[in-house]
Amino acid sequence: MDRMRPIVPPALCRAAIDLDAVEHNARVLTRSAAGARVMAVVKADGYGHGAVPVSLAALRGGATALGVTTVEEALALRTAGIDVEILAWMFSTADDVRAALGADIDLAVPSARHLDPVLEAARRTGRRARITPKIDTGLARSGITLEDWPGVLDRLVSASEEGVVEVTGLMAHFAHADDPGHPTIDEQVQRLHECVAEARGRGLACPVNHHANSAATLTRPHDGFEMVRPGIALYGLNPIEGHDADLIPAMTFSAEILMVKRIAAGQGVSYGHTWHAPRDTTVALVAAGYADGVWRLLSGRLDVAIAGRRYPNVGRVCMDQFVVDLGPDPDETIRAGDTAVLFGTGADGGPTAAEWARTLGTIHYEVVTAVRGRTSRQHVLSGRQEDSR
Repeated sequence: MDRMRPIVPPALCRAAIDLDAVEHNARVLTRSAAGARVMAVVKADGYGHGAVPVSLAALRGGATALGVTTVEEALALRTAGIDVEILAWMFSTADDVRAALGADIDLAVPSARHLDPVLEAARRTGRRARITPKIDTGLARSGITLEDWPGVLDRLVSASEEGVVEVTGLMAHFAHADDPGHPTIDEQVQRLHECVAEARGRGLACPVNHHANSAATLTRPHDGFEMVRPGIALYGLNPIEGHDADLIPAMTFSAEILMVKRIAAGQGVSYGHTWHAPRDTTVALVAAGYADGVWRLLSGRLDVAIAGRRYPNVGRVCMDQFVVDLGPDPDETIRAGDTAVLFGTGADGGPTAAEWARTLGTIHYEVVTAVRGRTSRQHVLSGRQEDSR
């Protein structure tokens, strides 16, 4: 006799990803790029939004290439059947990168030592490596220093003549692009242009060079490079506070209300009783906590939206749950099983990831990538929904 499969209840907290919003944002960035190609950055599993569906949406919106951090992330996109240009820009000097070459993954080279495993893999496989030397134009993070660049350039020219590498272009990363008037931006642009000119003067074509992140794509698309490399704006989060950009936040983080109950004036709520009811009131228990991406530091400092109205969290955020105050005369239609929106588009006045970031003293990048644990991710495309826990 066949046994019935047990029914697994739906997740109590959910991150709904609007893929139409991602496509829209990609179109906004493509228009802003003023003719430059767009490399959509989908590292860290698409900033927590799901790398594969986000990549497909970005490509529909006009992006022509994808950028990730690790070779593993790049290979996952290839395994999913995505065959466009993919650049990975972080690997160890001890790594065997033959798998990347075999999957036609482009590799960023941030130092002379990082060139070694690439050349070794190319010679062992007989496959020419497509590489993008990364120049440190002033961020002082990863990248070939300007002092080391002449020596690395010599090696690149030699390897290109040997036929083991193709230098697709140079890349760099801004330090202050989110502050559009900062003087270092022009300095960094000029340094990369000089390095490109030096490489071309030595016979390297460098057809596609890129420096611009989201902020630079939106504010200075005419820097003269052939590609831009936006990340956070693709997900609808504005990289420059106050800048007018037609971006739609793609992630809505919500959770189920587990119960609604009355409590008496003076009653302490949650661990440590850090909040006491100032009057008889009604509270709701929301099924998400710091294990799911609701920061404990937000205790007593966040609102949720229920049926289009905001309600404050009271008491400490716990690992699995937190409490909100519905007030002494609550909306009688609010019941267990209803949805509380933790952050979303903000279009209806509800909370946003940017609001959380300001409260926490961080950036919205960290807020959306921190949604985790038991949260199910649901991708929505023109009304069709797919659950990808």
